[in-house]
Formats: sequence, structure tokens, C-alpha cells
Amino acid sequence: MTKKLFGFLLISIALFMGALYYTNAIQSPIISALNSVNITYNNITGFFKKHINQHFFQATHIAELEEKLLVYEHNHLVMQQLASEIHALFTENSSDLKIEPEVELIRAISYQKFGDFNRIWLEIKEYDPSHIYGLTHKEVVAGIVVSHEGRALGLLNKDIKSTYSVCVGDESAPGIAQGNNAENLLVKFIPAWHNIKEGDEVVTSGMDEIFFKGLKVGKVLSVTKSQGYQSAVVEPYYKSTEPNYFHMIKKIR
Repeated sequence: MTKKLFGFLLISIALFMGALYYTNAIQSPIISALNSVNITYNNITGFFKKHINQHFFQATHIAELEEKLLVYEHNHLVMQQLASEIHALFTENSSDLKIEPEVELIRAISYQKFGDFNRIWLEIKEYDPSHIYGLTHKEVVAGIVVSHEGRALGLLNKDIKSTYSVCVGDESAPGIAQGNNAENLLVKFIPAWHNIKEGDEVVTSGMDEIFFKGLKVGKVLSVTKSQGYQSAVVEPYYKSTEPNYFHMIKKIR
């Protein structure tokens, strides 16, 4: 009797987990409830962490911030000078080009689906659901942001629907980066006449209105040729398994 009961429980648990994984109707309310809990939890823990750091690690934290501030001030002055010179160049040549990028700090709430670590719900106050946005983490490309069911969904680099325009190697060979639900990325449609080799760096091209030009994506591991094009397997720089905060590029110019 005990063995039968135990077997029945195992089968019931297996059926429930299978239904939970494959049925959106079951997952959606559970994930929605968890999202609300996650937002509240993150707000509360963020509040306490902030005050604990202020009281217990204030001296060390202030010293680190002062050191970083000096670096940021220097870089900010350099960027101001560069922006001023570019503006003067545009004015001198009566150009209507503008450089007004918009970048927003956003927070990850939860994974979209249990077992899929390449798609995450994001907490964004305002965005255009018809537009695709670039997602970065510590100055490297992390993926893209799309609208799904009226909400902001982050498709990380490894997701098969995460695609954007890139340049490869010293020759800035054009290509399209795409995830394949595996450890590495693929860069497709690289013209065959470009010399692409192992170790070449892959950066964003800025030609898709998703990312700025020159953001780091990864390094080439191998190259294959077929039908007039080349494809490269790329090891991505972004490899975080615990997504938290990102920067979303709302406008590149």
C-alpha cells in the first residue's frame, strides 16, 4: 500500500511539473505573482542594503567613490571637449546631424519561463512597444529588449531571437549576430572577401538603430565559409547567470 501511494505521488508530481513547464496558462499567473513579490522584495532589500552600507561601510565606500569620481570627472571633461568639437564641426559644415543618446538604468524582475535563462522580464516605466532596444551590462552587449504581451521582455544574447548588426575584426566586416540557445553566439552573412580569423573582436556596427557603434560583443572562436558568405562562432563577453541591473539604450542619436 505504501509503495503504491509513493508511486502515485511521484507520478502526480511529474505530471504537475510537466504541465507547469509546458503550459503558459498555468505559468502566467504564477510568474505574475512571483514578479510582484520580486519587485517588493527588491525594493525592501535595496532600502536596507543602502542604509546598512551607509552606516557600516560608509568610510570605505566614500573613499572608493572619491577615487572613482576623479576618474569620471576626467573622462567627463574629455567627453565634453569631444562633444564640443563635434558640435562645432557640425555647425561649421551646416550639418543637421545630432548626437543625443538616451540611456536608462533598468532592473530585471524574473525569468519569463521556468528553465529558460535567456529571457527575462524587465521593469521599465516608459518605452515604445513597437521599437527594439539595446541592452548592455557593464559596457558590453547583453541582448535586446522587445515587447511581449504588453510588457518589456529582455532577450539575452544566447536567445535565438536576439539579433543585431555587428562588425568583425580589423576590417570591420559586417555581419548579423544571433543567439542559438547555446554557449556561444553566431555571426552570419559576413562577406567572403573579408579576412576573418580566430581572436578577432566583434563589436556593434550602429547600423541597426539598436546599439551605438563600437560596443563590445565578444571574440571569434572559429570561422566557416559557405555560398559566398562566412559564419563565425563567437564567445560573448556577457556571461552573467544572475541578471540584475542593465542599461537600456532608448535612442542612439
